[in-house]
Amino acid sequence: MEKGTSMNFIQSISNKRLIKKIAISTVAFTTLIIGSAVADNQISTDYHVYVNGERMGTVDNEQVITSLIDEKISKFEEQYKGKDLEFVPDDIVFVPEHVFRSNVNNTETIEKVESELQIVAKASAIVVDGEPVAYVKSQEDADEAIKQYKLKYVSEEDLTDLEAREKTPDTELPELKVGESRILDVSITEKVSFSDEKINPTDVLSVKEAVKLLEKGTLEEKKYKVQPGDVLGSIAVDHDLTMKEILKLNPKISEDELLQIDQEIHVTAFKPLLTVLVNMEQSKSVEIDYTIKTEEDSSMFKGDQKVKQEGKEGEKIVTSSITKSNGATVETKQLSEEIISEPVDKIVLKGTKVVPSRGTGQLTWPAVGGYISSHVGYRWGQMHKGIDIARPSDRTIKAADNGTVVSAGYDGGYGNKVVINHNNGLRTVYAHLSSISVSVGQTVSQGQKIGVMGSTGNSTGVHLHFEVYKNGNLQNPMDYLK
Repeated sequence: MEKGTSMNFIQSISNKRLIKKIAISTVAFTTLIIGSAVADNQISTDYHVYVNGERMGTVDNEQVITSLIDEKISKFEEQYKGKDLEFVPDDIVFVPEHVFRSNVNNTETIEKVESELQIVAKASAIVVDGEPVAYVKSQEDADEAIKQYKLKYVSEEDLTDLEAREKTPDTELPELKVGESRILDVSITEKVSFSDEKINPTDVLSVKEAVKLLEKGTLEEKKYKVQPGDVLGSIAVDHDLTMKEILKLNPKISEDELLQIDQEIHVTAFKPLLTVLVNMEQSKSVEIDYTIKTEEDSSMFKGDQKVKQEGKEGEKIVTSSITKSNGATVETKQLSEEIISEPVDKIVLKGTKVVPSRGTGQLTWPAVGGYISSHVGYRWGQMHKGIDIARPSDRTIKAADNGTVVSAGYDGGYGNKVVINHNNGLRTVYAHLSSISVSVGQTVSQGQKIGVMGSTGNSTGVHLHFEVYKNGNLQNPMDYLK
């Protein structure tokens, strides 16, 4: 190839918008020619091909190499549109030699040259703590990726306001109004820098892909197919995840959900490459809880109480400094507070007056030990109205609370029965006694003996049948017994 031809090829590459031209040169090589050979026109020209100073082989014409390069350039430009490409190597030299007998190997030389040819992309690397973690097309894309990452944790309006304030750092900020907040600073914990690199074009990411990589630490989301015997906890352990992490990766699955065979579970442990710290301040109205105070009132019966004064919450304005790390609050400091209104205590009057015939409202166990052999509810096709207490350590039956005996005697299926009116809306019934120790009209005190446990009436064995009524309505004794 003549020098003019080489220059034309270089110009064709430039037209393809490659950043560096491949320098293809033809170096003159002088061979002493014997006159007779010249006369007979028996000599030919071989071309020795060198790539970056290393000999690749010999061809019979430059075109076989330049055509290969031209084809490669077209292919790569089509494949990697919009990327800033460079061809490597960038120095190909042809050395012509006039010879009596040609000794070329086009096929082998083309293969060697082709193995040396590759395309690289000029890219900007996002470097985190000294380690390149993502590559984008340009410095502008790198800056945009960092900005978009920050916008995951602050609004664009807040970020714009912050950038505007940073241009006038001496301007005093206005006082926050109640309910307002503002961003004071947005920073990245890690040391972030940028560097120019030449890499495989397939490694160049879009801004969106770079943000995803910075956020999750990976572009690939791995999935796991549920196997027989798997539970969510074991899958989490096998993939070095906590239960909280695997539930976050699979928001549609609950912790106790029954997994199905071959069900796909996300198991990628996302670990952000960058940490965005947002420092903000806010002013808000906060309720001040009121205190409940109790006052004794001797004019009220013991067990009774009423509200003397209703409580009311107070109000204060609190200004706080808040620090968030990737959206999670890590620190809150109260800067100031202003009391708008003090809380009003709630005052409750509690009766202390004790009348021997009036109950306290709190029932005590009516037997000496024992256990509940049957509860309130349907039994044997009919309603069982009370609880049965059996196997006491002592068969003494005791009044569950202060009151007046209103019934004491035999009553059909109840057998020997005692009814006590506690004069506070409650009545208690004691049945199946073997003997009764009190009489109608008698005032009894809580814990006083009123009879002996037995099996009179419709009874299957020695026990106490105990019922509770409030304002005439059957109650569950367990709601009143200590």
